[in-house]
Amino acid sequence: MTLITDVRLRRILDSRGNATVEADVITESGGFGRGKAPSGASTGEYEAIELPANESIAKAREEAVPRLVGEVHAGNQRDVDAALHAADGTDDFSGIGANSAVAISMAAAKAGADVLGAPLFQHLGGTFRGNEFPTPLGNIIGGGEHAADATNIQEFLAAPVGAPSVEEAVFANAAVHQEVHDILLERDLPSGKGDEGAWAPSISDDEAFEIMHEAVETVADDFGFAIQFGLDVAGAELYDDDEGGYVYDDQVRSTEEQIEYIAEKVREYDLVYVEDPLDENDYEAFADLTDEVGDQTLVCGDDLFVTNVERLQSGISVGAGNSILIKPNQIGTLTDAVDAIELATENGYESVVSHRSGETEDTTIAHLAVATAAPFIKTGAVGGERTAKLNELIRIEDNAV
Repeated sequence: MTLITDVRLRRILDSRGNATVEADVITESGGFGRGKAPSGASTGEYEAIELPANESIAKAREEAVPRLVGEVHAGNQRDVDAALHAADGTDDFSGIGANSAVAISMAAAKAGADVLGAPLFQHLGGTFRGNEFPTPLGNIIGGGEHAADATNIQEFLAAPVGAPSVEEAVFANAAVHQEVHDILLERDLPSGKGDEGAWAPSISDDEAFEIMHEAVETVADDFGFAIQFGLDVAGAELYDDDEGGYVYDDQVRSTEEQIEYIAEKVREYDLVYVEDPLDENDYEAFADLTDEVGDQTLVCGDDLFVTNVERLQSGISVGAGNSILIKPNQIGTLTDAVDAIELATENGYESVVSHRSGETEDTTIAHLAVATAAPFIKTGAVGGERTAKLNELIRIEDNAV
């Protein structure tokens, strides 16, 4: 009863006002699923290829839809995603576009869950791991590729690790976001917001560290549980081969200096999470940093691993990092994303499920994080496309207890 009878594709807006792809999947019994592709600004060199929305839709209609309609059951995710790979014919989805592929993949998963009358996390968890709740990482102060004239480090992330529930964690992150706003106001530091809703003041990284520390301590006292913070450094965006290192305003740090700088910040601020602290091609530097602070924090590879099992296996072989960021659109399908999670788990790496800077109201990643027992989910702190995921996590928790 889950045989796919129709796949509809259309162009819609993402949170930055850019075009992205939405897919509807319908089954013979009337099961329905809808998926929306996000898009990144700070993208890794090795990510699956996103095509212009109209081009991706046209190619998917021509190549993928005939392989799905009347041929594949939405309830079998691996068959759906194998058909998408066969339709594409490349190893990076440059044929039909990862944006159409991931939208169809997510829509099919939802259609399969709809036929079963089960929430998506249970449908995915039945195949994969099962039902623990992630701590949301909230983007509070941002710069890098997400905001001009702000911090060099791309994201300062609140991490309410002591929260007794998802609901309390979500509201704690919102409170940290508001507290930072109030601190900036008190210091007469005007600020707009970046792509993900984080404050983007024209301040130094050092001042951002100090403000985050003050804000999380204040909110932790108010809420009565531990709140720490972490970083997305976006090291590949800072690294300049011509300069021979990592460029911070008028300072260039060598690889060795960057490792020590990050290690010092981990120790000084008890950072719980450090994403992409180094360049996306430098497995050895990741391994050196992991040796130094991997017992104190998650050293997470995003651009390093791009949700790709081959790149993750290369990292595992040298001990680069101890966690992987999971972005389904970065690899093209839910199956590929879960394969990366399973390889990580088998080798003692944690998985952190993540949104993108250009987002939609789609809530699939909230269900994926629960289904795979991810310890953290990155999905912002404020903004409709971010709160869509956060509110969905609250609903999942409420319905599961």
